[in-house]
Amino acid sequence: MRVESVKANNHKRVFELVLGGKEYPFPYVKADPIPTPEDPIVSMVIDHEAAYEGFIYLLASGAEGFVHGEQALDYNQDPDYMRDLLLFELTVEVNRRIARSGLSKREIIRRLDTSPAQFYRLIDTTNHTKTVDSMLTLLRILECDIEVVVRDRTA
Repeated sequence: MRVESVKANNHKRVFELVLGGKEYPFPYVKADPIPTPEDPIVSMVIDHEAAYEGFIYLLASGAEGFVHGEQALDYNQDPDYMRDLLLFELTVEVNRRIARSGLSKREIIRRLDTSPAQFYRLIDTTNHTKTVDSMLTLLRILECDIEVVVRDRTA
């Protein structure tokens, strides 16, 4: 996702990024190197070489850092980003299972009751239009038991 704007908020000690029209704070302490009162930010610029998906900042000491927009989305647990991440992980697992299953793609397509084009969209890790439901159905066809585990977050 493109970084539309970024500014430093030294009072809150966060970078304030605008991504997809929404503002996301990203704490200085999560950046590397960490801006401090002794080594403040002297400039920031959205990085066009990174397809405008992050920004570069320069500290008074001359140290340079880079923050990717996905870092802010991850830190803020953006629901759309978290969904896309889950779909990516499920897709990677589906592809592993397909390779190990011994089932032909034609048989999987038949059991899914779908078209080959739709099947290939489902196993494409870059496709964000599929649903978690479709991935769970595919995992069931691949004879996987699926459990949902909810646990406290680790530090």
